[in-house]
This record gives sequence, C-alpha cells and structure tokens, in this order.
Amino acid sequence: MIPTRRLDVGDLDESLELTAHYLQEWVPKAYEVRLTVVGSRMFPVAIHARSEQGRADWRSDYDALEYEPVDIPEDVARRVRRFMNFYRMNYGAFDFAVRPDGEWVFYECNPAGQWQFIAQATGLPIPEAHASLLRGAIS
Repeated sequence: MIPTRRLDVGDLDESLELTAHYLQEWVPKAYEVRLTVVGSRMFPVAIHARSEQGRADWRSDYDALEYEPVDIPEDVARRVRRFMNFYRMNYGAFDFAVRPDGEWVFYECNPAGQWQFIAQATGLPIPEAHASLLRGAIS
C-alpha cells in the first residue's frame, strides 16, 4: 500500500506522464468514517486519527486511531442504499470524510474492504451480520 500524501502543484513534473496516478482535491476533515454495509445493515464508525500521518491517511498509522460508532445522516444512508442496489452488491466498505461543518464527502466503496478491525475495536456485530446474510436471514 502506498499511503495518501499531500502534494503541492510544484511537486508535479513530467514524471507524472510515466504511469497512472490517482489525484484528488484535499478535503478538510474533522474525522473519517468507515461505513461497513452488510445486506441491509449499516455500521458507520468514525475514525479519529491522533497523528499527522494518520490524518493524511488513517491506514498509515493504526496505532494513532480511535474508533467511535456514529449515526449516519439519512440522505447519506439513502444514497448508499441506492449505490448498493444499483451495483447489486450485498457488501461494501465505504469511506467518507466528514468536514468540520458536518458534511459527508464520499471517497470510495471497496467491495472487498476489510471490516474485522472495525468490529474488533467497536464490538459492532459485523461478523454476525455476515453470518446472517450467508444463512439468508437478512437481505
């Protein structure tokens, strides 16, 4: 994994032409959210990074992270359900930034994203939701 890092325009040169890159606008954030969706169940968890490295990319400093289950705004939940239905998915690990003003900014949905570290840190019943989904108890 290559962690996310901030760049200035001056950091970019002709070497950018040599391979594919993923560049995005920097989003000021209060914290990030990993939203684990299993069938119709949603498990939103705030990820609070307590280091500079972790604030740029929480995956780069797991020791500096704190996790907190949070409520998901209804408009975000509605859009996530629409995304899941459109792509006919029954699992997704969604990543969001939450701006200081509370606005949720969608980064990505990983259809095979990790969830065990969230379940372990929070006690949320994500493994049980997977088991229920596999048994056909939830859709």
